[in-house]
Amino acid sequence: MAYSVILHISGDVPIFGEVEELPGPQDVLLTVSNPRSREGKDLHYIQTEVVQVIWPIDKINFIEVMPNEEDEQIIGFVRE
Repeated sequence: MAYSVILHISGDVPIFGEVEELPGPQDVLLTVSNPRSREGKDLHYIQTEVVQVIWPIDKINFIEVMPNEEDEQIIGFVRE
């Protein structure tokens, strides 16, 4: 199952993409598929035909994991 994530890279704009699995404490690299800006535009420093990029974990400040379709169907607390 792929996860949609937003990477916050040191000294750069946030990057939206997909990862096959979330990084563990032993990982030193993160492979991201379809890297793009939050607006869906190409990143100026990555060639347009590139489909995967590998970033070193030490360059990433933090990772936001976006909810998938299954998570969105969970009914939360509703006040009536």
